[in-house]
Amino acid sequence: MRLIGVGVGPGDPELVTLQAVRLLRAAGRVFVPVMDLGETGRAEATVRAHAGHDRVERLVFALNERDDARRRESHWDEAGRRVADWLRETGGTAAFATIGDPNVYSTFGYLAATVRALLPEVEIATAPGITAMQALAAAAGVPLAEGTEPLVLVPLARGATALPGALAYAEDGTVVAYKGGRHLDEVVAVVKDAGRLGGAVLGTRLGLPGESVTPLATAAEAPYLSAVLIPGRREGRGGKL
Repeated sequence: MRLIGVGVGPGDPELVTLQAVRLLRAAGRVFVPVMDLGETGRAEATVRAHAGHDRVERLVFALNERDDARRRESHWDEAGRRVADWLRETGGTAAFATIGDPNVYSTFGYLAATVRALLPEVEIATAPGITAMQALAAAAGVPLAEGTEPLVLVPLARGATALPGALAYAEDGTVVAYKGGRHLDEVVAVVKDAGRLGGAVLGTRLGLPGESVTPLATAAEAPYLSAVLIPGRREGRGGKL
């Protein structure tokens, strides 16, 4: 029996790897995360663009819950039990489709840990996916990193307190910030104070209809799932080699 976390990219069905498509089509069951059983989430919509079978099953997660640990973990437990039960009953291969990459700020890690605790003999694997920062760099036409530049990724769901340190560490490199939409004013202020506002961009709805990439300096609002790219300072071709 096998559980595979499959990265399906930022939401554009064209940004799904051939490996992911093969795994999704072959899996005996494809589990997808949702906030409500009545909704079609971004991961499911991407899956159904490639795997038209009826083996897709929704698992409810408290995807935006940051304060109620008991509520979050109850969803992890219930989802893990459901996946473990299916694997135990069938002995087959299940896929869990996750937006972006299953090893980058993904729900899959929590699910896999729960399933492994319930079913120690399960084989767990992952298939990488294109991340939001890659999609944003491509849409903005800005390289993520060059030469010896560091690349720092920080989550800002709880505020921008980690951003000054990231900018200081990557003074000569690129910083990407995820999930900072609710703290946009604070993000703009921090980046401005660091003298990095000029080249920074904000990406929203990456990989989806209505995708937007705008200068951070002119951004007025942003949804929770947005990304900010603050590129390194670059002078001349190959200057960082």
